[in-house]
Amino acid sequence: MTWYSSLREAHVACVILTACGFALRALWMIRGSALLDHPLTRSLPHVVDALLLASALGLAFLLGQFPFSDDWLTAKFFGLVTYILSATVALRRGRTKRFRLMALAAAWAAFAYIVAVAVTRNPWPLGGYPGIS
Repeated sequence: MTWYSSLREAHVACVILTACGFALRALWMIRGSALLDHPLTRSLPHVVDALLLASALGLAFLLGQFPFSDDWLTAKFFGLVTYILSATVALRRGRTKRFRLMALAAAWAAFAYIVAVAVTRNPWPLGGYPGIS
């Protein structure tokens, strides 16, 4: 197995762990569970996300593709920022349950966009660039 395929598998595994962890924490937020404030719940996602970021940086280095020089990676970067901000509001910072639920929907939309961009390597994964036929 090559470095690329090993890093790619680690990256995909971390994406799946991140999604599952976020789904569980979102469920706990919706239910008002005290588990959302458990020390492991507060620290483990950071470990998984650090591994996710490390694998992403390793892949970018191996492929010689970087945000702000490759449009699809730039799109993933801005999708990631959107996901992080909306997930933070959904799980911790939102003042009302309604606002948290709206932020949760935005976080899942950003997550889906990031995955779609990664799979298609296209910043417009649902079809071409706007205005181009």
